[in-house]
Amino acid sequence: MEEVGKSDESSPFMEVITTTATAMNTIYPLAKLPLDFARILKSLLVFSTLGVAFLVLYYASSNNYGEFLPTLGRFSFTVYDVNGTIKDEYYELRKVLEAASTKEKTVILTSLNEAWAEPNSMFDIFLKSFRVGNNTAPLVDHLLAIAVDEKAYLRCKKLISHCYFLKTKQSSQMANEARFMTPIYLNMMWERLAFLQTVLKLGYNFIFTDTDVMWFRNPIPHFTPSSDFQTSCDRFNGNQFDIRNPPNNGFLFVRSNKRTIKFYKFWVSSRQTYPSLHEQDVFNRIKNGTYVRKLGVKFRFLDTNYFGGFCQKSRDFNKVCTMHANCCTGLDRKIADLNTTLEVWKTYLSSNNYTSPQPSNWMVPKQCHM
Repeated sequence: MEEVGKSDESSPFMEVITTTATAMNTIYPLAKLPLDFARILKSLLVFSTLGVAFLVLYYASSNNYGEFLPTLGRFSFTVYDVNGTIKDEYYELRKVLEAASTKEKTVILTSLNEAWAEPNSMFDIFLKSFRVGNNTAPLVDHLLAIAVDEKAYLRCKKLISHCYFLKTKQSSQMANEARFMTPIYLNMMWERLAFLQTVLKLGYNFIFTDTDVMWFRNPIPHFTPSSDFQTSCDRFNGNQFDIRNPPNNGFLFVRSNKRTIKFYKFWVSSRQTYPSLHEQDVFNRIKNGTYVRKLGVKFRFLDTNYFGGFCQKSRDFNKVCTMHANCCTGLDRKIADLNTTLEVWKTYLSSNNYTSPQPSNWMVPKQCHM
């Protein structure tokens, strides 16, 4: 044991320490230092030690950008603004969601590009349906339009209170009308889906509506509290829980919970499995798969008598809530037939017959090719 101790004392490392200590003591003998100066040295030593420890903990708990990571077992700081909104990468989105949402944290979402936001184009017709609908005008207070290009965003700000600019690398390309199944169209659909996933992660329920859906009545009373994911159909087979219903995700209500957040994550990631399909076709591929069944997502398919479209129209004016220009391609055709739809609706309202069943004659589609 003595040999070990002797070896340690004679090691190069110990020699350096001993030499340094001796030199420092020669220059500044601690015993001879003034009391205040000795205290200052001790304080500097303590603070230096704490500083080094803090830096070690900081870089151990941060990413490459020096930002604290919100992971278990690491230090993390949450920063809030004066209104209590978390300031993070979703700060602007959180603010607009909070401003638009109901007290139940539900928001109405639609997406918009320059072609659809131009005067007398689709967005104007969409907003008009809220004005002529049956007590639907107040719902615009909870409408948040997601603009995919700058011109759409600026026009949106002139028309409604809540707009969000979803900036992407392809924003300039998305400004024009996106033809069905073109690469730009597919990118728009998948980026929209990823955005909806983010909304759920932030804790908000949403009603997503395509801008070519006319709103004639408040749909919220027709949503059931026990279902996670409630979607419209191209054609309704009569059974609201039958997974074989052909869905149309251009109008749907989704609750934010663990099941739906995981489902949307899986849905978005499934693009890699089906790169040539749009998101609704992928939905049909995965909705009854093993993983989704294991998640336990509760799907419900909405009756076209209340949530109709050009594929299968509502049969009763007294029941219809929404009318979708589905089974139709081409912006001009959609605009023409939706304008006809609004005129038919106003004629119905002027009849003042809201009690007995009112068989519908929508007089569309005309311009749209079935």
